[in-house]
Amino acid sequence: MQDDRINRPHAIIVMGVSGCGKSSVGEKLAGALHHLHFVEGDALHPAAKVEKMSKGIPLTDEDRIPWLDLIGKRMQASLEKGEGIIVSCSALKRIYRDRLRAAAGGNLFFVYLEGSKALLTKRMGERMGHFMPVSLLESQLATLEVPTGEIGVVTVDIDDTIGGIAASALRGLSALGVMA
Repeated sequence: MQDDRINRPHAIIVMGVSGCGKSSVGEKLAGALHHLHFVEGDALHPAAKVEKMSKGIPLTDEDRIPWLDLIGKRMQASLEKGEGIIVSCSALKRIYRDRLRAAAGGNLFFVYLEGSKALLTKRMGERMGHFMPVSLLESQLATLEVPTGEIGVVTVDIDDTIGGIAASALRGLSALGVMA
């Protein structure tokens, strides 16, 4: 039986811990999947939560739920208009991903960007002007529930160029029925 999600507009979350390249990969995917637009999930955080993270204080579930719901509403609105969407969102826990799946009516795919702690630390240290300090990587890694075995998830190793990572993600999405 063919998955009916492939005949409808797609919602894709590019997920992973800070420093994995969610925004860069999301933008590349949106460029390749012309019928999808990209939303920077970090831009949807309220200023108070950005300030909290910039001070090195990890967000709690209570902090994240309104943000996840806002992302869910953005995806739902886009899909209801018949438009696809790609959003960068850490989506660290299964309950977060399930909440996002429900908001998208089940029509949601994830690209999980996976990398070593050493590579993530290096990338975060090289970023200029980002609010998320390297010190929060530990808490993100501790919170992360790897989406192994979840339906509609493509896992991509980030030890490559952004173009290479995006190409791997596109191959994985294509195998799931998401067409460019």
